[in-house]
Amino acid sequence: MQRYSIITEKNKREIVLLRGSGCIWKRCTFCDYHLDYSLDENENYILNSQVLANVTGIYKRLEVINSGSFPELGEKTIRQILSVCLNCGIKALHCEFHYLQRHKLREIKVLFEESGIHVIVKTGVETFDTEYREKTMKKGFGYAPPEEIAEYADEVCLLFGLTGQTTASMRRDIETGLMYFDRVCVNIMTPNTTPVKPDAEVIRLFRQHIMPDYMSNPRVDILIENTDFGVGTPDDHQEESK
Repeated sequence: MQRYSIITEKNKREIVLLRGSGCIWKRCTFCDYHLDYSLDENENYILNSQVLANVTGIYKRLEVINSGSFPELGEKTIRQILSVCLNCGIKALHCEFHYLQRHKLREIKVLFEESGIHVIVKTGVETFDTEYREKTMKKGFGYAPPEEIAEYADEVCLLFGLTGQTTASMRRDIETGLMYFDRVCVNIMTPNTTPVKPDAEVIRLFRQHIMPDYMSNPRVDILIENTDFGVGTPDDHQEESK
């Protein structure tokens, strides 16, 4: 699996897909990312160190993603990330936190920011429709409103292409994201091992009515495929994300 890439447009940065102990939630109906895990912290550290060796600091920004939240990478890997950031002159670290892990954010921020590395937190809220989010998606955010989520997260991921979503609901989600957060990353549902399947009509509506309005917005990333950032693909299909 390709675990390192360079994002060369909009918010330019390097990105690594690391492996941790797995998402503590694992209940999202649409997600199988949590299958990329190992309970052997040392094996994870060895793999993650190999991936992190690709980082050059070209844009002074690094995004770290994994199959759950940043703390699940383990102490050895987190210390290695800090070391790489210092050695490569990284000034901003983007990382992911599930709502249930938000209480661990402060210690991570202290660790990195005392070394001059700004921590930027992204969270996969998927939608701000709390009924849909918790009853259909089963995200584990409770009924937290956007202003509460914004107390710990700087950026959000949204997921579109599911049955029940509409042009109005998708636009409302993006506008809410832009109102409360610095950046919005829109992901389109793709087939995976879960029973939840992409809704072709909802995706058509997004492409026709929503996507053209936000493609050029510097605060919005749109991933039609979940590998569009260049990670998660087989090694023999390596290419830079555009």
